[in-house]
Amino acid sequence: MIARILRYAAGGSAALMAAVLALPALAQEAAPTPTFDRGDTAWMLTSTALVLMMTVPGLALFYGGMVRKMNVLATTMQSFATCCLVTILWMIIGYSLAFTEGNPVFGSFSKVLLNGMAIDSLTYAIPESVFMTFQMTFAIITPALIAGAFADRMKFSALLWFMGLWLILVYAPIAHMVWGTGGLMFDMGMLDFAGGLVVHINAGVAGLVAALVLGKRKGYGKIPFPPHNLVYSLIGASLLWVGWFGFNAGSAVAADARAGMAMAVTQIATAAAALAWMFAEWVTKGKPSVLGIVSGAVAGLVAITPASGFVLPGGALVIGIVAGILCYFASTKVKNMLGYDDSLDAFGVHGIGGIVGAILTGVFATMAVTGATDPVGLIDGNGAQVWTQIKGVAITIVYYGVVSFIILKVIDLIIGLRVPEEVERDGLDLSLHGELVP
Repeated sequence: MIARILRYAAGGSAALMAAVLALPALAQEAAPTPTFDRGDTAWMLTSTALVLMMTVPGLALFYGGMVRKMNVLATTMQSFATCCLVTILWMIIGYSLAFTEGNPVFGSFSKVLLNGMAIDSLTYAIPESVFMTFQMTFAIITPALIAGAFADRMKFSALLWFMGLWLILVYAPIAHMVWGTGGLMFDMGMLDFAGGLVVHINAGVAGLVAALVLGKRKGYGKIPFPPHNLVYSLIGASLLWVGWFGFNAGSAVAADARAGMAMAVTQIATAAAALAWMFAEWVTKGKPSVLGIVSGAVAGLVAITPASGFVLPGGALVIGIVAGILCYFASTKVKNMLGYDDSLDAFGVHGIGGIVGAILTGVFATMAVTGATDPVGLIDGNGAQVWTQIKGVAITIVYYGVVSFIILKVIDLIIGLRVPEEVERDGLDLSLHGELVP
């Protein structure tokens, strides 16, 4: 029971959140009806705005700076359009499928079109409207992350179809399975505080599948693809870093001590990963790059996400260092060795970083943070949690990798995925959107 209570600290049930704060002896009793809390609501309104900032403008600038000048508008357009599309789909059906009780994979249709969400409806001690919108911002950034893997070569119409179908058939089910009452991995006792599986492994794997299905960019490996503007990427990464405090600390769904610790470990892991990537690159290539240090910071943000509400600063330091080094080698040496064209390293950073963070959560999760009376992770003596984390990672990779592949192949069959060769050669900005960066 304690494991289930801990899992749901990241979202979904007011009753279980109340149980986290209760004595173990009371865990079997009916939880009290939540009461509105102004402080928690103010923090969650702030967190929601911070997470939205991660996609627009954060991710748009981060990705937009890394592509060639002739594709910068198309790349930023992908983030902006995804934000708009997912907002509407989340309101229509996504929230209902993710955060209502149903079966182990999907929720129900009981809140389609936000049916029954009144102005005074509460989730935890905050209005349900705030909780719904907070979770919407997670749903927005996740498919937007995938676009980095197929930058420079996907049709805009295909992208919109892919993002919409992927949200409904992949994102909503994984959110329900990990965070929803009765969800498959929720019942397994999987620990994912703020979205290591739900957001990062999920997006990273889908990105890798998309890169493989679309194939390499024309000239990949033969001609250079220099970033358009690394200042944009640095600004975008900085906005991601700041916004991530809403992502991780906001997942406490309260302005409390656990949110404070989540904020602290997020900062520590991010800085550690940025330095680890920078020094690894310095040693292997002779120079530390701007793109390297900002990529390392994002890798640290990714890796600490599932662990942020479960670990102490020492664990965060280790997670950050390991993520920075492994993501560096995955995004350079491994990618080059295997020959796949993950344009902006969506899998190398988000997929690998998410896997590292999810598994190490099972190592460093501790009673000192969660307040549980039973051992939480390996550091507490519960080695079985590491195996639970590995199983959750495997389910996410295999099942949703397959679903993403099917969605892509169906779209390719019906309308095609890839732009014509001449469009790719001349740039997507003018061909797809009729605009150019001066």
